[in-house]
Amino acid sequence: MNLLEQLYAALLPFWEQEIDLKRNEFITVPGDVNTNMYFVVDGSLRVFVESDVEEHTIRFGYKNSFITALDSFLKDIPTVFYIQAIKKCKLKVISKENYLKCINASKENQQIWQTLLQEFVYQQIERENDLIINSPQKRFERVFKRSPQLFQEIPQKYIASYLRMTPETLSRIIKKY
Repeated sequence: MNLLEQLYAALLPFWEQEIDLKRNEFITVPGDVNTNMYFVVDGSLRVFVESDVEEHTIRFGYKNSFITALDSFLKDIPTVFYIQAIKKCKLKVISKENYLKCINASKENQQIWQTLLQEFVYQQIERENDLIINSPQKRFERVFKRSPQLFQEIPQKYIASYLRMTPETLSRIIKKY
């Protein structure tokens, strides 16, 4: 059982509700203080920010993954992120309060959470390096190798935004690949 599966199993008695989202519906918009954690039972979502001229996709949530506005979840502050359903979604919801009750219930749960946070930070560092150093081709290859399901679940325009390239560039790279 991997760490996410272990965390999900530990959280089973703590989930508070299950919600359904329609395509394009938001669970969080900038300015919200949203300290809930979500587990994607079905569907897919994206986390993004807006600049004056475009949207920048930061991450995705898809079946059997967790998603949250991490800034708001960790610091109890208004988020800068949108979280939007790309497809119809079914999500389990847990409040930060109940999440922390579960995490603090055992040393094992604390260790799982600590390890997952470390992995997340490391992934963010890798992503920043990718965006700064690597070519669009290399960025595509790394993401495709790490998360091939992304290309089955998520529309190319959002993947292109995530990879910081135009949809046309992504399409050319995929055709060559």
